[in-house]
Amino acid sequence: MSAFLSQVEAVAPSEGFRESANVRNHQLYEYAGKNRIAFWEGCAQTLHWYKKWHTVMDWNPPFSSWFDGGRLNACYNCLDRHIGTKIENKVAFFWESEEGASREITYKDLYQEVNRLANVLKSFGVKKGDCVAIYMPLVPEAVASMLACARIGAVHTVVFGGFSSEALRSRILDANAKVLITADGSVRKGKLLALKDTADPAIEGLTCIEKVLVIQKEKNSVSMKEGRDFFYHNELEKAEEYCPCEEMESEDTLFILYTSGTTGKPKGIVHSTAGYLVGAAITTKLVFDVKPNDVYWCSADVGWITGHTYVAYGPLANGMTQVMYDGSVDKPKKDRVFEIIEKYKVNIFYTAPTAIRLFMKWGEDTFKHRDLSSLRLLGSVGEPLNPEAWHWYYKHVGSEKCPIVDTWWQTETGSIMITSLPGLMDMKPGSVVKPLPGIEAKVLDDYGNESKSGYIAIMSPWPSMLRGVHGDTRRFVQTYWNKWGGRYYFPGDSATMDEDGYFWVAGRVDDTLNVSAHRIGTMEVESALIEHEAVAESAVVGIPDEITGQAIAAFVILKEGREPSQELADSLKAIVVKKIGGIARPKKIFFTQDVPKTRSGKIMRRLLQDLAVGRKLGDTTTLENENLMKSIESKIENSP
Repeated sequence: MSAFLSQVEAVAPSEGFRESANVRNHQLYEYAGKNRIAFWEGCAQTLHWYKKWHTVMDWNPPFSSWFDGGRLNACYNCLDRHIGTKIENKVAFFWESEEGASREITYKDLYQEVNRLANVLKSFGVKKGDCVAIYMPLVPEAVASMLACARIGAVHTVVFGGFSSEALRSRILDANAKVLITADGSVRKGKLLALKDTADPAIEGLTCIEKVLVIQKEKNSVSMKEGRDFFYHNELEKAEEYCPCEEMESEDTLFILYTSGTTGKPKGIVHSTAGYLVGAAITTKLVFDVKPNDVYWCSADVGWITGHTYVAYGPLANGMTQVMYDGSVDKPKKDRVFEIIEKYKVNIFYTAPTAIRLFMKWGEDTFKHRDLSSLRLLGSVGEPLNPEAWHWYYKHVGSEKCPIVDTWWQTETGSIMITSLPGLMDMKPGSVVKPLPGIEAKVLDDYGNESKSGYIAIMSPWPSMLRGVHGDTRRFVQTYWNKWGGRYYFPGDSATMDEDGYFWVAGRVDDTLNVSAHRIGTMEVESALIEHEAVAESAVVGIPDEITGQAIAAFVILKEGREPSQELADSLKAIVVKKIGGIARPKKIFFTQDVPKTRSGKIMRRLLQDLAVGRKLGDTTTLENENLMKSIESKIENSP
C-alpha cells in the first residue's frame, strides 16, 4: 500500500474552521498520553452522578470495569438535567418522513413522553434488569423507547426495522425480551413495510414476550391480540406524568445490540451504563466540534450502533438539535437529502460511504440548486471512505470548507476510536487519521510486534468497550482476545500506518487478499477502480487461483449513462495495474447495477465471493435487498 499512500496529499482545515474550533492545540492528546486514566475520569465528571465512583478502572484481562461504586442514570443525563435550563425548549429532533410529513420535538416534549412511556413499561411488569425489544422505524418514539428503558433500569435491544421475522425472533429469544415495542408499519421507497405483521410470527409461541406496544404510524390495519397487544398512544394517555429514574450501578447493562454479521449466529454485544455513556458523550463533543446552536444530522438508523451512540445517547447528552429522516435517500427525488439539509440549515452531516458514493454516482448536478452553505463539518462512518469519494464529498457537498471526520469504530467499541479532531489535524483522503485522546491503538503483525502493515490493535481498555457477548463468554474471548494471547483487543481489521502515524484501514481481515504471498487490501483495489471516470462504486473479493493462491474479482457499478464493454473491463484492469502494480490486476471484472449489502450498508463480500466462484449462496437474511442476488447472477452470466 506504500505506493498508494505516497500519492495522497494532506488537506488542511480552513483557517476559519481552525480559529473557531473547540480544540486548537495538542494539549489534550499530551495530557491523555501521560495520564490516560485521569483523562477518562475528567470526562466522566461532565456527567451527572448520584454517587461518585471509588475506582476509575479495574482491568482483569480481558474483562474491565469502569467507575466502580458510582451510580447514575443514562436517561437522566440525556433529558432530566436539561429540564429547567434553556435547553428544555430547544428542539431535540426535527423529524421528516419520506412522504413529507414533519414534526418538531423539544427536549421538554421528549422528557414528558419518556416519563409516561417508562410508567407504561412498569405497568407491563418490566423491572430493572428485564429486557425490552424495540423493532421500529426511524421515528422519535424509537429513541423515547430506548430512554424509557434506561430510565427504569431495563435493558433494551433494538432490532433494525428492516429485519425479517426470523431475525427478530432469534434476537428476542437470545435476549429473553419481556416486552416488544413496534409499529404498525413504515414507508420505505414508497412501499409499506408492515412491521406488526412481521413481528407477529416472530413472537408466535414465545413465552418470554408478555406484552406488545404498537405505535400507529401509518394507520394501516393490524391484528391485535387481546391482553397482549396495546396501542402506544392509548397507553401513554393513561400513564402518570412522572417516573423517577432508577439509580444504576456503573457496570449495569444499558443495552444489548446484535451485530448483523455475515456468517453464523449474530453476536449480542453487551454495553454498560457508565463507560458507554462517557464514551458516547465525550466523542460526540470532541469529534463533531459541538457548538450550542448546531443542527446535526446523523443519517444512521437507531437499529445500529451508530444510531445508538450518535443519534440517541451522545447528542442528547450534549443537548444538541438533530434531524431525523425516516425514508430512502432518493425518495421522492434524488436531491432529498440535500433538500433536508437546506430546509433545516444542517451544520454537521454524518453519513455512510455507501450514501456518499451513491450521491457521487448521480452527480453534483442533482443537487447544485440546493443551498448547502449551512454545512460546517462532514463525517463518514461504517467502512473506509475511498480517496476519490472523499475528494468528491469535500468539494461538492462541503464546498472545500468543511473538514471531513472519517471515523473508525465498531459496535463492540461503543464509540469512535480513530479519527481526526477537525480543527487540529490535517486530513489525508482515505485515512482515518489517528487514535483519539485516551485511546491506545497500534498496528501489529501476527506476533504482536509493531509494524507498518498488519492489524489494528487496541492496547489498553477504554470506557465504552463491550463487556461481553450475551450468554457466550467463550465466544467473547475467542473472537476478540485470542489473537495476541489475551494482551490486546483484536477488532478484526487490517491496516497500514504511514510515516506520519496516520492509520489507513484496509478492511476486515477476511477482506484482505493474499495474491502470490502479497497482502492486498480490498479497499486499495476498490480505490483504484473508482478513480476511473466511468465507475460509481466497486467491490473486490478474492477467488481461488491454482497459480497465485488467490486472484482478484471485481464487481463494478457504472455511473449512469455508461455501458459495460470488454474495452472498459480492460481499461479498469489497466488502471489497477497503474495504481498498485501487476500483482493486483483483477482476473475478472463483473459489471452489475448494485452489490449486496447488509441493512447497515456494509458490502457482503462473502456473497460476492460465492457468486464469483459459482458456489451456492450462503445466508442472505441480513441483506437490504434479497432479490438483488438473482439480478447480479444474470449480470455475471452476461459480463464481457
